[in-house]
Amino acid sequence: MLVGISPLLSPQLLAELCRMGHGDEIVLADAHFPGETMGQRCIRADGLGVANLLGAILPLFCLDEYVDDPLLMMAPVPGDELDPVVEAAYRAVVDLHWPQTPPIARLERYAFYERAQQAYAVVMTGETAKYGNIILKKGVTPSAA
Repeated sequence: MLVGISPLLSPQLLAELCRMGHGDEIVLADAHFPGETMGQRCIRADGLGVANLLGAILPLFCLDEYVDDPLLMMAPVPGDELDPVVEAAYRAVVDLHWPQTPPIARLERYAFYERAQQAYAVVMTGETAKYGNIILKKGVTPSAA
């Protein structure tokens, strides 16, 4: 165990977060997401909800301040409805760590998949909420003053 680092972060996930550079994106995917087909790096975080994993990641991970949308979620397909509790739960975690972050943007389903294919990594969680996926764009770590 390490002091100050959540036990929800596996050694593999922690290492990949460290390897990511400014502008790289990571997908925190729900259990329904086709993560294994999306990219080169698929990290398993089975049993964890996205909000809890966000809470473990965001103390260690700066969101990109130089883009309009450092957070992206999938938009519902026509005829579907979003559960507003899902986004509200994610936003509450974001606001604890990076309150100046712009609102979470939405991408059409297939545009989201295309973006996920270009992501640095996909983390497959145990999240069962419909449309529970979120993309985080890594920012620049502040220098120690």
